[in-house]
Amino acid sequence: MRRGITATALVAALALAATACGSDDETGSKSSGELSGTVTWWDTSSVGSEDKVFKKLAEGFEKKHPKVDVKYVNVPFGEAQNKFKNAAQAGDGAPDVIRSEVAWTPDFANLGYLAPLDGTAALKNQDDFLKQAVASTEYEDKTYAVPQVIDSMGVFYNKKMFKEAGVEAPASLADLKTVAKKIKDKTGKTGLYLRGDDPYYFLSFLYGEGGDMVDAGSKSVTIDKPEGVKAFTAVKELVDDGTAKTDASDGWENMMQAFKNGDVAMMINGPWAVADTLTGKEFTDKDNLGVAPVPAGSAAQGAPQGGHNLAVYAGSKNLDASYAFVEYMTSVDSQATAAGELNLLPTRTSAYAKKEAVDSEIVGFFKPVVETAVERPWIPEGGSLFEPLRIEYTKVLTGQTTPEKAAKATGDSYRKLLKDWK
Repeated sequence: MRRGITATALVAALALAATACGSDDETGSKSSGELSGTVTWWDTSSVGSEDKVFKKLAEGFEKKHPKVDVKYVNVPFGEAQNKFKNAAQAGDGAPDVIRSEVAWTPDFANLGYLAPLDGTAALKNQDDFLKQAVASTEYEDKTYAVPQVIDSMGVFYNKKMFKEAGVEAPASLADLKTVAKKIKDKTGKTGLYLRGDDPYYFLSFLYGEGGDMVDAGSKSVTIDKPEGVKAFTAVKELVDDGTAKTDASDGWENMMQAFKNGDVAMMINGPWAVADTLTGKEFTDKDNLGVAPVPAGSAAQGAPQGGHNLAVYAGSKNLDASYAFVEYMTSVDSQATAAGELNLLPTRTSAYAKKEAVDSEIVGFFKPVVETAVERPWIPEGGSLFEPLRIEYTKVLTGQTTPEKAAKATGDSYRKLLKDWK
């Protein structure tokens, strides 16, 4: 497996440069026993809802450590992975701390861009973290990130519309089609908005047919097996028979607006979407929002495990303050705040006992969903598996290819990406 410059070499090189031209104020200092300097944090959370809460939490860290200045930067999620890679590779412009999607962490670690956190302040009370949340933070027997948020997916539905149509949340794809038809007949609205430009929203259907993208244990590609073809067929049928509407671009905005305005009765989404959903005219009464497990396919019921980690750049000039910042942002109190204000699921077991988490119906619903969620392959190439899948998934939904051709093309792309995999 190809590697970039090692984390140790990168730290050493940048530390040497800092010694030559930096100052204590620039690099941070603990000589007085007090943290100081600047910590630049790239936050990839949603603008207008999540970002406000996380920025406020970061300000709390500054109050606790008045000599540390946290430079908060909100980087669009879709741009953050490549932007961080480019900056880290160039050795210029990378943040001290990045909010990393779970699949990015092993990729960044493999390239040598992350500082190992074992034995640092960042991993305080390490045993309190959920085991499934920790899995994505480890690479080659070292820990390179701290889990901040864990999530999965469910069906969001409009309770008033469901009551009008006389239906309940669908438990299977067959139920989904029946429910959508009744909603159409009674209300004239489409049953489901199926996001067509993001393959993450395809994974529940793939798992439901008993498939997966790859099998990391046997180093084999599985997306082009019969189960993968069935999954592509299942989503195509939902669009073809009118159960769902979709599009090939601006999927997030179109999906959210359609659901918030009452143009569709359902969407598949995760806890990260709750705060935004509740700003819609259909949900001024928040009790109108229902959430149910994703419908089961022919083989199983499952949703992908997702979430975000906080990782420290290996070339940071202020490692001590960065470690402390990560610990603060992933602490029980910080996670409880995120649960209470944003309905985001904590990664610490003890945070679920805090009042904010206990009082959140969304957290209560998604906790058992997360516990049974399907783990994605925590391999360096894990994040790169989505682009080939996105291309074929979108083509299937828009009638540009067949499920069989889409599965084969995705499998072929994976084998080019994953050298020596079957």
